[in-house]
Amino acid sequence: MSRKLIGYLLFFAVLVAAFYYFLFRGTDNWKVKLPQLSYVKPFMFKNQDGVPVTEKDLLGKVTVVEYFFTTCKGICPKMHVGMKGIYDTYKDNPDFLILAHTSDPEIDSVARLKVYADSMKIDTKKWVLVTGRKDSLYQMARNSYLLDDPKNNVEKIEDQFIHTQFFALIDKNGQVRGQIYDGLKAEELEKLKKDIAVLLKEKGSGHFVNGIFTNNP
Repeated sequence: MSRKLIGYLLFFAVLVAAFYYFLFRGTDNWKVKLPQLSYVKPFMFKNQDGVPVTEKDLLGKVTVVEYFFTTCKGICPKMHVGMKGIYDTYKDNPDFLILAHTSDPEIDSVARLKVYADSMKIDTKKWVLVTGRKDSLYQMARNSYLLDDPKNNVEKIEDQFIHTQFFALIDKNGQVRGQIYDGLKAEELEKLKKDIAVLLKEKGSGHFVNGIFTNNP
């Protein structure tokens, strides 16, 4: 191979490298990204203060989602020990949020959630507890967050009960990312912490992935 040809090849390689550098400079496109599993559908619930919470409140936030119920004596207290570790790590970050849905809205009224939140001694602007219609709560668990099998919809809603230790992770654009994390396993909680850090560094697009909701007035 002649020196001139080698020179041309090196010059071409430098041009290609420069092209990709300027193409991806200032973006996250060059990084290996966490998988996208689903996206958040529209919803409206009420928090522990009786204030409406919608999908728009998640825009620009990295959100960890869970399901629990206040009378649970089994896995819920253990889940909240793990979630408290996540909360303590990121509670001072303005772009972080925990959204906890009740599985038992017939018992878990707004007032009851308020008492429960007070007992946990949490900042309810960072760890939000919500209640609402049972069918709506369960549809979100199954069709948005992937925390329960959609096949369970075939039963009557009054006969259904979601009791899960799994957490979902939502990025700033309303996408479910990473994996579904087991809140009772220390290694998965550590993975969740690391994945939250990754998503916090990503830039939000200013709108949800379904393109319906935006920051524009």
